[in-house]
Amino acid sequence: MEEKITQAISDALEHAPKRKFVESVDIAFTIQDIDLKNPNNRIKEEIRLPSGRGRELKIAMFAAGEAAAKAKAAGIHVITPQEIEDLGGNKGKAKKIANAYDFFLSEVPHMGLIGRYLGVVLGPRGKMPRPVPPTLDPAIIAAGLQSTVVVKSGDKKTFQISFGTAGQTKEELKANAMEVYNRVISKLERGVGNIRSLYIKTTMGPSQMVEVIN
Repeated sequence: MEEKITQAISDALEHAPKRKFVESVDIAFTIQDIDLKNPNNRIKEEIRLPSGRGRELKIAMFAAGEAAAKAKAAGIHVITPQEIEDLGGNKGKAKKIANAYDFFLSEVPHMGLIGRYLGVVLGPRGKMPRPVPPTLDPAIIAAGLQSTVVVKSGDKKTFQISFGTAGQTKEELKANAMEVYNRVISKLERGVGNIRSLYIKTTMGPSQMVEVIN
């Protein structure tokens, strides 16, 4: 499978039209013979990519005082507790914030307030903040998230994951793709037998099929 995925990555990069931006490279799974109406069968995994995401992710933190200072020093955008209620009353602004950042962190005391005012916006996007205990530097969590992808099938049998960018080397992309593939396969009852189809593509490029032998 590694050779097939490597070839699909090469083909995807080769056939991708030239763009004025660096495209993401995605892997798309269609699974079969699994009842995804049952939440217990759905896939939800956080995967640390060995070669990183190929781009810098935007991370924000709900924080005040010393935690806010540490977050700012680490290049994390800070949202104050006072802003939480304001965002809750302005759904358009809240959505803009939710879409602007890849991950959110929060001091533990603010989690209830966030759930109350912003849960309806952050929850469906899978962006509810990760609590940061006072003993942990947010910079450490943020550094780990820079190479993390979240795989979510929900109740859909087809789902895709960006595992890098066209600016990375083929070897880096191969390592990332295999990490995602192996993790997804490990969560399926029949492994590759539950894979109906597998494709790799760039953001705007054509899909390259990876042959799957069940």
